[in-house]
Amino acid sequence: MIFAFPPVPDAGERPGKPLVAAPRLGPWRTSTNNSYAGSSPRSSHAGRTCRSRRWTGRGGTTGRSASEATSSCGCPAPRATRPASPRRSAACRRWPATCRCPCPNRSPPGRPGAGYPYPWSVRRWLPGETVEAAAQVDRSGLARDLGAFLTALRRAPATGGPVAGRHSCFRGCHPSVYGDEVENALDVLRGRVDTAACRDVWARALVSAWPGPSVWFHGDVAVGNLLVSGGRLSAVIDFGTCGVGDPACDLVPAWTWFAGPERQLFRKAAGLPDDVWRRARGWALWKALIQLARPGDRHEEQVRILASVLADPVVG
Repeated sequence: MIFAFPPVPDAGERPGKPLVAAPRLGPWRTSTNNSYAGSSPRSSHAGRTCRSRRWTGRGGTTGRSASEATSSCGCPAPRATRPASPRRSAACRRWPATCRCPCPNRSPPGRPGAGYPYPWSVRRWLPGETVEAAAQVDRSGLARDLGAFLTALRRAPATGGPVAGRHSCFRGCHPSVYGDEVENALDVLRGRVDTAACRDVWARALVSAWPGPSVWFHGDVAVGNLLVSGGRLSAVIDFGTCGVGDPACDLVPAWTWFAGPERQLFRKAAGLPDDVWRRARGWALWKALIQLARPGDRHEEQVRILASVLADPVVG
């Protein structure tokens, strides 16, 4: 199974992010596609504070050529004024060394020049379709595959990795960093959702914290970032918010995509103690609530997800 940079957007779509490393975990081929710069002992956002390194991401664009190569380059973000962090790149490069797995073929890294002032790279195109677009998906197989991948990801050496914080949109931090958004959303949604049940789920998510050393997390495990081939997981893509911290945020597919017995298959494959799953449920609740609270959006999917979150804790 392959784990790699995301599919190329069509013209006019929001661009992706530039490459810095090409790791692979277990049977999954991998590549990260991000550059970060800068550091500070703490980062905060809208009143949230999380001890972290302040890694600044750069956006990018990709294009698919006739030779099936994926080209990727980056555009500057407002604070991206320094080169990619060698510590982060080195941390990611240890993944394939630890797991003894090959990486996708890529061209030699391109250097900044007069026409484009940032590093860039080209990688081979990876087969597969996103889960959301695939005609057939082995849902039980995907639950096992994704859980196994997340387990392998957590086992990769985390020393020197980017600590959860601003660069990861606070994924990998404690879910309480978004407590203000949960409260605001519940105020907006009063009378439209079961606020008492939501507050109970949220309270249970806040009473524990990751007790061990920080581990790698992906940060955006969504159906648009999972590729399948033959109905089974073939790639995990878009590592723009990856880092090291609490892996609870990566378990949200239990409620956003899996259903019924699939959730228990995913839980068994992904492992982790019950408290981690309670925090994961809080992450899923937060995202559903803030999207439901946005005016003008179509909310059918978020209504379904919120119902799943409230109905099934996955753990006792």
